[in-house]
Formats: sequence, C-alpha cells, structure tokens
Amino acid sequence: MNDIKLALLGSQGAGKSAVLVRFLTRRFIGEYASNANSLYHKRLSIDGRQLNLEVFDPCSQSSEARCILEEPVDWADGFVVVYNISDRTSFLNAKNILRQIREARMDNCKGDTEVPVCLVGNKQDLCHVRQVREDEGRCLAQENRCHFQEVSAAESYQDIANLFTQLIRQVMEHLKYRADRRRYSGSKSMAKLINNVFGKRRKSV
Repeated sequence: MNDIKLALLGSQGAGKSAVLVRFLTRRFIGEYASNANSLYHKRLSIDGRQLNLEVFDPCSQSSEARCILEEPVDWADGFVVVYNISDRTSFLNAKNILRQIREARMDNCKGDTEVPVCLVGNKQDLCHVRQVREDEGRCLAQENRCHFQEVSAAESYQDIANLFTQLIRQVMEHLKYRADRRRYSGSKSMAKLINNVFGKRRKSV
C-alpha cells in the first residue's frame, strides 16, 4: 500500500480547511481559524491502487509568516495552495507561498523542485464580489508550473474530489519517476564499481 503525503497551505479565511474536510467527509463546514497544526489520515483507492493518504493542515499562513518552513518541506509529496477569490490579499499570499515552496525545495531537496502542486481559487460561489480574476490564477499557476482550479467548498464536492484525485495521480507518477531515477543511478554506480574492480584485475594479470 502506497503512502501519499500532502500539505495544505493558505491564508486565514481562504477556506483551506473547508476544502479539505469537504474532500475527506463530503460535508461542508463553516469557516473557522485554528492556531494548531492538524494531520488527517484517509485510506482510499485510486485507479485500483490502495493508498494511505496523510494531509498536513498547518495554522494559516499570514503574508509575513513562513509557517510552511516550520515543518520539513521534504515531508510532503505534494502541495495544495488555497486562496479566496474574493480576497486579493490571500491571492498575493498564495503567490508568496508558491515561491517559498520552490525556494525551500531547492535548498532542502537537492534541486527536486518539480514537486506536484495545485493552486486552488476557493469560494467560487462569491464570484459577485470577486477580487481575483480567474485568468490571474491561471497565469500564476502557469508561472509556477502547477495545476489550477477554482472551486466552491460550500457548493461542490465533486470539483474538490477531482482536484485531489488529479494531484494524487501526479504525486504517484512523480514518486515512481524518482524511484526509477534512483534505481538507474544505483545501477550506473554498481556498473562503474564492477568495471573498476575487474578493470584493475585485468591490468594486474
């Protein structure tokens, strides 16, 4: 059984916990703020594969805070970054979080910056008071080479389920790529070692 670890990040009021609870339970919860970090567990099946999913939901990140870096960035196999389409400040904070992810991965994960990320514009039901255009979110996602989707945790379970499923598929592909790359690197090292050993023996004969 595969273990998949996701981290959920965003400003207070972006509704990131509501997005997560909607995915985990299909229920919508009202907005709430938490000063504590939470870790959720769920078993699920995707494409016939049984998975253990862990989702880290830390305290909301303010624009000044680097709460994301308080936990090892290399713990997460993928990230969900949430902003509120009716709050431009939360969008600017999401932009800052994406930058932090990229910089932290580069510093801590030996250049493995291509970790799967999904940028989520939440509260699509508040489009009548929208402060962030959909194309702005899409452009930010393209700049950071990540998936983008607008959703409403209040109105739709299926959209949220789809985005998590797509992200988990990307994570599985990424983990397989990393494992294959490690095996290839190990094979090259072993071949070089064998060549050095037998090469020296041939020269000494």
